[in-house]
Amino acid sequence: MAIFSALSFLSDRKRPIVVSVFLFLLLSSLFLLFSPAPAALPFFSFPSSHLSSSSSSPIAATPPPLTPVSVPANASSPETPVDASGGSNAGATAPTRDAPQPDRSRSTPPAAVGVRGSAGTNGTSRGVSAGGDGAGAAAAAAAGVAVPSWEVCEVGKGVVAADYIPCLDNVKAVKALKSLRHMEHRERHCPTAPRPRCLVPLPTGYRSPLPWPRSRDMIWYNNVPHPKLVEYKKDQNWVRKSGNYFVFPGGGTQFKAGVTKYIRFIQQIMPNIEWGTHTRTVLDVGCGVASFGGYLLDRNVITMSVAPKDEHEAQIQFALERGIPALLAVIGTQKLPFPDNSFDVIHCARCRVHWYADGKYFKPLLICGKPLLELNRVLRPGGYYIWSATPVYRRGKRDEDDWNAMVTLTKSICWRTVVKSKDVNRIGVVIYQKPTSNSCYFERKQNEPPLCPSREGSHSPWYAPLDSCLLLPAVSSSGEGNSWPISWPERLNIKYSTISDNASTQFSQEKFDSDTKHWKDLVSEVYFNEFAVNWSTVRNVMDMNAGFGGFAASLIHKPLWVMNVVPFDHPEALPIIFNRGLIGVYHDWCESFNTYPRTYDLVHMSYLLQGLTNRCDIIEVAAEIDRILRPGKWFVLQDTEQVIRKMDPVLRSLHYRTAIVKQQFLVATKGFWRPYSAGSESR
Repeated sequence: MAIFSALSFLSDRKRPIVVSVFLFLLLSSLFLLFSPAPAALPFFSFPSSHLSSSSSSPIAATPPPLTPVSVPANASSPETPVDASGGSNAGATAPTRDAPQPDRSRSTPPAAVGVRGSAGTNGTSRGVSAGGDGAGAAAAAAAGVAVPSWEVCEVGKGVVAADYIPCLDNVKAVKALKSLRHMEHRERHCPTAPRPRCLVPLPTGYRSPLPWPRSRDMIWYNNVPHPKLVEYKKDQNWVRKSGNYFVFPGGGTQFKAGVTKYIRFIQQIMPNIEWGTHTRTVLDVGCGVASFGGYLLDRNVITMSVAPKDEHEAQIQFALERGIPALLAVIGTQKLPFPDNSFDVIHCARCRVHWYADGKYFKPLLICGKPLLELNRVLRPGGYYIWSATPVYRRGKRDEDDWNAMVTLTKSICWRTVVKSKDVNRIGVVIYQKPTSNSCYFERKQNEPPLCPSREGSHSPWYAPLDSCLLLPAVSSSGEGNSWPISWPERLNIKYSTISDNASTQFSQEKFDSDTKHWKDLVSEVYFNEFAVNWSTVRNVMDMNAGFGGFAASLIHKPLWVMNVVPFDHPEALPIIFNRGLIGVYHDWCESFNTYPRTYDLVHMSYLLQGLTNRCDIIEVAAEIDRILRPGKWFVLQDTEQVIRKMDPVLRSLHYRTAIVKQQFLVATKGFWRPYSAGSESR
């Protein structure tokens, strides 16, 4: 009636025109509602799932690269800062995409790899979707996924929302702890159900990180706006503020003159360390801003830099923003998330860990020391422990007591003192070596600390308490199993295993070689050619289900590094990854990872999601991926078509641009969109 009343005011001449327009719009709407292919109308645009009928086809030898797609209107260009409301300070521009060519010297004939293809001559679905909250609703409903209305995370008092790590910022759980004596408040305390399904906001003025290697020496101030270390460590050359940047001079508490000289000094007093050939994997405990690990990269050494989230504000966040491998971890009451006998070298420069803690007196000896026993567990037989701290070179009462305790403890676990020396600045270093045979352990006058019972089968340190016993590197009477891996880089392609890695022996060299070849071919032919990924901007990579580390090995000639993650309930493969000269951790992806938000350029998941969603919701997994991934960067999912149909609408509800390639890869680009609410910090 209202419509006809409105028409009555029109002249007889205009009334037919208005009625015709109204009927056209009505019929068009009905057509769109009931048509099986609404996208056929050229004047309407709809997001699609890009899942066309499947067809089998081998990987093309030289597939054409994906055409670059435009950036959503609310995305920022790489060098454009964003404000706290989530908008850009400048108009959006489409980023240019390099089309990297595969490394032909490392590729094999394409027929060696078979993957399912889809519509198109090269088996690639070219459609790209970019949607908002409602863009994937229909697809999500069809896939049986309830897409939430996304909200910004609400954090506890004193937690910066932009830096939120659910398992390390659980204020309620920390307040309920009965003791903080052993750094319990720095350990993981994950929220119980319902798990976080929220999004972490961006810092005001955030922009895409500087490229490597420039990022090693400077980063954007607004990306990690934490100036406390500038003042706190101003006389140690950790970090300085210079205009819009943080600058890292390469200094440290124990190497104020520069980390390069410090690394060279270690090589001089211990030539057998042979950086980059004999020594490939290093654990740096209490790493600060990770300059030690950052400069060891020049010598083909990859370092896992670890430190807790503590009063040294954002040190691990600085490291990852610089493009240096790092992880939030503390030696408190639980084991580190690494396998036994994994690192070639462990380093501690004033790391503030009381290695002899929990000692027991057996007059006149002080022994036990759970923290040092944990280092012994993860140090490879024959590996070195480098300790640079005041007890090594100062002679005050406290330092001498600490030194005497350390001497007693290292002798009790059969570590040999290789060298003790001072550099030109009178900073002392002592280097210990872990034995390669068991004879010393059985010849000790006192069985303290006691030997651990032998372990059968696979075992994971995930949430396991620290040992108070001494883990033996199992070796045969002939000495088999205690040999050092061959030199880098040859060790990358050898399935070296020790007898102590009982579970790893179940994998044959043939299976290992097949996996290595599979990833080498797949990455060379598909990942480098078919994906809309600008590999020249990728530095920090996360492989959520690493297997033998084949994906990481296939990227070894790129200027990037990979955090290889092995599910905690499948611990057998991680020792092999370390033996290859790569690094990784155990983790449960139903919980948050020990890293800051926005720390990885590419997150990769291969055939993990289906089993994972049997224990946790796909929305929770997507929220954690979004927390880790940097804006403007990429998530790559390899899985079945059914799993991809479930994940695609979830990512589109987060305003990701998605494309499905060869019916088994979902390539998603994260934008700068956030569902902002007032305030970014709760005090």
